[in-house]
Amino acid sequence: MTRTLQLTEQLISMASVTPSDGGCQALIAERLRPLGFVCETVESGPDDFRVTNLWAKRPAGPGINAQAASKTIAKTLVFAGHTDVVPTGPQAQWDSPAFVPSHRDGKLFGRGASDMKTSLAAFVVSIEEFLAEHPAPDLNIALLLTSDEEGPALDGTVVMCQLLQARGEVLDYCIVGEPTSVERTGDMIKNGRRGTMSGKLTVKGVQGHIAYPHLAKNPIHLAAPALAELVGIEWDKGNDYFPATTWQVSNIHGGTGASNVIPGHVVIDFNFRFSTESTPESLQKRLASVLAKHELDYDLVWTIGGLPFLTTPGPLVDAVRDAIRAETGIETQLSTTGGTSDGRFIAQVCAQVVEVGPPNATIHKINEHVKVADIEPLKNIYRRVLENLNKAGAA
Repeated sequence: MTRTLQLTEQLISMASVTPSDGGCQALIAERLRPLGFVCETVESGPDDFRVTNLWAKRPAGPGINAQAASKTIAKTLVFAGHTDVVPTGPQAQWDSPAFVPSHRDGKLFGRGASDMKTSLAAFVVSIEEFLAEHPAPDLNIALLLTSDEEGPALDGTVVMCQLLQARGEVLDYCIVGEPTSVERTGDMIKNGRRGTMSGKLTVKGVQGHIAYPHLAKNPIHLAAPALAELVGIEWDKGNDYFPATTWQVSNIHGGTGASNVIPGHVVIDFNFRFSTESTPESLQKRLASVLAKHELDYDLVWTIGGLPFLTTPGPLVDAVRDAIRAETGIETQLSTTGGTSDGRFIAQVCAQVVEVGPPNATIHKINEHVKVADIEPLKNIYRRVLENLNKAGAA
């Protein structure tokens, strides 16, 4: 059993359904302190949803005494991720207990195996191996972990980024350990993510008897032409890195439950997944113009879940590409597809953010697993990225 696999199993065995950390961050901090990391735990959120965050940093050079000298010279690479996992779902449907790491057919099963405790273990072991070979690196190394990625994401990475920014911490590169691969570790990485913005639209009408529609005003009928127009809009064409912005209705709620009553209002929930070709303001303005065109009486509440971010090819993307090629022989694919990640928060304080992790086919599913054969290559990719960036810093 490799050290990476052993640590992955330890982390899986720690039940950490969001917002619980389950002791994962303390275990990781124990591994990092002997390497010269200064580890800081920051708790945030209400008592009934307490979030645990870890910031651990090792300055360039031989140890923490070099911190003052290295702060203005060395670049900082941050490994970022989350220790929380989604609920297991019905335990009876699992072929083995969700928080008991189990092996079958060359696969490691357990909640968090793919999302993302394998990545966390690979972070730690890659750093241990790198520092064993380079005890005085030309690179600051840090970890930023939270137990609020799978939850509301209000008291985790976003809070830590605000704290680090207030302190004047400079983050140059960040690798997020989200499961990004498709068939084999390294075949796809994320060099950006689309933005997400939701709206709750309430279209008002006049309630009445369904047999006397002339005495009422059906908000569903009023909203339908506007919805049809919104569905047909090309919001933008996307660009070389992003697909076109999409608009989708997720829920429609209307009616009293009675079959003979015209409702007084209808509530429509929708979401934009948008590229860097659009802004929240431009999308809101265009949508409002459609509602105005159809003379709707409405209320609309917007929620911006995250802005799009993009890391174009440069030092970090090149270092990751080279690491994957050297370790696996794969020419990795750059992608911005999928949902959101905490990269959206980190990108506000770090110019270069890339997500690299194991295959994601079973994330959030019953019997979540990762192929054992994918674990060591991931650790080696992370270690090679450290080596590549350290060479660049020394040059």
